Amino acid sequence: MSTKRRTNIKNKLAMHRIIFAFLTLEQHLHALVTTPRSYRPDRCPHCGFGCLWGYGFYDRKADRGADGDLNPVAVPRFQCPSCRRTCSRLPLCICPRRWYGWALQQQVLQRLIAGASLRRAAAIFALGYHTVQRWWRWLQAAHENFSFHLRSRFALLGRSVGFTAIWLAVCSKCRYAAMAWLDRDGLAVP
Repeated sequence: MSTKRRTNIKNKLAMHRIIFAFLTLEQHLHALVTTPRSYRPDRCPHCGFGCLWGYGFYDRKADRGADGDLNPVAVPRFQCPSCRRTCSRLPLCICPRRWYGWALQQQVLQRLIAGASLRRAAAIFALGYHTVQRWWRWLQAAHENFSFHLRSRFALLGRSVGFTAIWLAVCSKCRYAAMAWLDRDGLAVP
């Protein structure tokens, strides 16, 4: 009985790992100081219990600028008093499980969609060839699944037909928030 209840709570009350309100690292750092409550989840993503405790921070190397002045960037952690597991919340400008931000990935993928070669895109953005190749292959492999989820969320994409048209529309209209929506839907994004 209790297992069924935990499963139902977990399925209904998924915690959103990304907070859409903070688009830049500066906004994120300011919010950590002025409004830290904005990061606190309503419920534990593991067991569904409310009232999570602040559990410190972990550092991310998220500032990819030439100087990297904002590194290390603090990411708030929370602990559930019931199951003792931890979780964290990220601003939109920091990708979960990714070294590079979505804005850079979007620019690279836009070049590839427009017809640039993998080597040319890697050289333009000073990235490794294999990194660019991995992002491109991942997008191509996940195209059907990604476009299905994005079309259900953004009606304007319904008019786009084909790989190139859909991703050019995503890049121009939805920006990198589209990848955050995909992450919210539980999909791993490039």
